[in-house]
Amino acid sequence: MGAALPARLVVGISGATGALYPVMLLRRARALGIETHLVATPAGVLNVHHELGLARGELEALADRAYAPGDVGACIASGSFGTAAMVVSPCSMKTLAAIANGLSDNLLTRAADVTLKERRRLVLMVRETPFNLAHLRNMTAVTEMGGIVFPPLPAFYLKPASIDEMVAEGVERVLALLGFGGAAPREWSGL
Repeated sequence: MGAALPARLVVGISGATGALYPVMLLRRARALGIETHLVATPAGVLNVHHELGLARGELEALADRAYAPGDVGACIASGSFGTAAMVVSPCSMKTLAAIANGLSDNLLTRAADVTLKERRRLVLMVRETPFNLAHLRNMTAVTEMGGIVFPPLPAFYLKPASIDEMVAEGVERVLALLGFGGAAPREWSGL
């Protein structure tokens, strides 16, 4: 068995609604001491600005390192750069399709391809409804390759008091799913 990978997380942001998820994820990862590597597509940055009022620089400041989507020579484009996992949040259907079909056409999709080929955890927080057959087939393909499709669906049974609380719970679930210590999703204790 190989050496343990460092507590590094690649965070991809693509052009779909749900910008609060990656912002809270980056903040929580920092609080847990997880080194974050961010790549956000232009449409992803546009959504972050539209939904949260953050400029690219403010978003990038939440990560330890940030890369331009065209920087395919970045360290996260290589399997030799050890990372524990990657999450794409939110994950647009275009990005899902590129990952499902191995189209490493930008740094985000290349990093996802590397994550899959190195058999590391990849979580895609897909954002689109209703799903058409292409979406479902792409989700199936990613799942068959070892990725995890994780639509950010709220757990209403936990009775969240606010949107922030609802999103924070989803972030904790993702961090736990990725295997990071310190993640604290609420456990269901039964009725």
